[in-house]
Amino acid sequence: MLVVTGQIIAAVAVLANAVVYGTDVCGAVIMRSVYRKLDDATVTTSAGWGHYYGDKRMPVIGVSGVVTAVLTLLIALVAGQIGAAVAAGITVAALLTWLAFYVRVAKPINTQQTAAAQSGIIPPNARALQDKWDSILKYRVTLQFIAIAGLCAALILF
Repeated sequence: MLVVTGQIIAAVAVLANAVVYGTDVCGAVIMRSVYRKLDDATVTTSAGWGHYYGDKRMPVIGVSGVVTAVLTLLIALVAGQIGAAVAAGITVAALLTWLAFYVRVAKPINTQQTAAAQSGIIPPNARALQDKWDSILKYRVTLQFIAIAGLCAALILF
């Protein structure tokens, strides 16, 4: 029963983290190129409103992904499923590293771009802000990929 519970929790973790992974991939593969074609005011307004809604709606999904990944790890440990526990542990490490990138780099930029979009006042460093935000996408996408792969491995190894 514990193994099945672990598999169900791991599946929920895959689904929650897939939303974050897909959002980051969209940013890396599509939005980064789009923003390079736009003027600073349009980039800031578009990104600012995107962050406004994203920062209101995505935390529930992100927290669910981290919590279910941690639960997957704990259940695997309690069930004695060492392979699944190692895979889930790698996932948790990747997610915590992703969270550090978000909190230290992305979130402060999100806040500035949201304020600019709401006020209509475009900061003089608008392009630099977007470039800095874009610069960590490769890490965010890689970390989310590792997290999803780890969860899939945990599912297989349970």
